[in-house]
Amino acid sequence: MSRLDEESPAAAVKAYLAGPDVFLPDARGHARRKVAVCARHGILGRTPLNEDAESLRALPDEEAWRAIFRKDLAMMEECDLVIANLTPFRGPSADAGTLVEVGWFLGRGKPVFGYSNAAAPFSERSRRQVEAVPDPLPGLAVEGFGLPDNLMVPGAVLAGGGHPMVLPPDGRDRPFDALDVFERCVAVAASSLGLRRPPPAGGR
Repeated sequence: MSRLDEESPAAAVKAYLAGPDVFLPDARGHARRKVAVCARHGILGRTPLNEDAESLRALPDEEAWRAIFRKDLAMMEECDLVIANLTPFRGPSADAGTLVEVGWFLGRGKPVFGYSNAAAPFSERSRRQVEAVPDPLPGLAVEGFGLPDNLMVPGAVLAGGGHPMVLPPDGRDRPFDALDVFERCVAVAASSLGLRRPPPAGGR
């Protein structure tokens, strides 16, 4: 178990917190904040951080990436659901690795929940991307539908969790590391799973 969540009860519903958040400069602090949000809703958040970074740096690249893959896969096996950060990452769409993980949970029949801090639809982001970076295959169409990403992404979330992707309610983009939309997604997951939100400290 990660040191970030070692004080949580072993019997809690475990959520794999998928997303490229692991690349943030303060990834560990950000992970702690996400785990705390989950705990407020009765969920044990598991973050795919590499606890033993020093050991990984000592390994050849071929061994290191395989070790990370095996560790993440083992954590996914232990979790009951996924809550995925599907905010666009280095392009108009969600992080590729995160999408693999979403597909893994969908294929296993485990609940899938996802959110994005981007309010603009996928087609609009794709248009801006092509304006900024020449398209290697000019003339290709991008489906519209007003969806937040390629239709397979919100489709997987809807099919896996029964709820659409959670987006900024006011239609305004959030910074990549903002957590208010994430908390709304956690609340949706907790409600869907029938979890009762624990009372605040000192409450009755």
